[in-house]
Amino acid sequence: MSLLRTVRPALRLAGKRAPIAVRFNSTIKVDPKISTIVDQISTLTLLETSALVTELKERLNISDISFPSGGAQAAAPAAPVEEEVKEVVEEKTIFSVKLESFEAKSKPKIIKEVKSMLGLSLVESKKFVESAPKVLKENVAKEDADKIKALLEGLGAKVSLE
Repeated sequence: MSLLRTVRPALRLAGKRAPIAVRFNSTIKVDPKISTIVDQISTLTLLETSALVTELKERLNISDISFPSGGAQAAAPAAPVEEEVKEVVEEKTIFSVKLESFEAKSKPKIIKEVKSMLGLSLVESKKFVESAPKVLKENVAKEDADKIKALLEGLGAKVSLE
């Protein structure tokens, strides 16, 4: 019994977590001017902060950052303003795979493939295939779209990439 009395308070304290305040590099002195600016920014509302960001982008000529989408190549850095702008025809990297039509004798194979590809039930897959032309998948990388197209065409379907 005495052991329980000594362990219980420790267990209660172990279940509670005290907030821990950690400040990294606290030895670095911050310029009072910057500290004042940070204090002023921290009092702004969300709309005011959005307006501040927009104004800073305009004044400092900062463009928005674009992130590459899945499977896409990273964008090349922007050319300087003084250089001549060259027209570059960009190759499309993201496609939508569309089932256009299919041969009647290959319908069961195509239904099975669509079922496994989209994770649909057999009935849903049948309805999907019968309602062709219909988009199978959207935002697919070029390599994956070509594989899907080759697979379905091998089964007797007509597939287009958009």
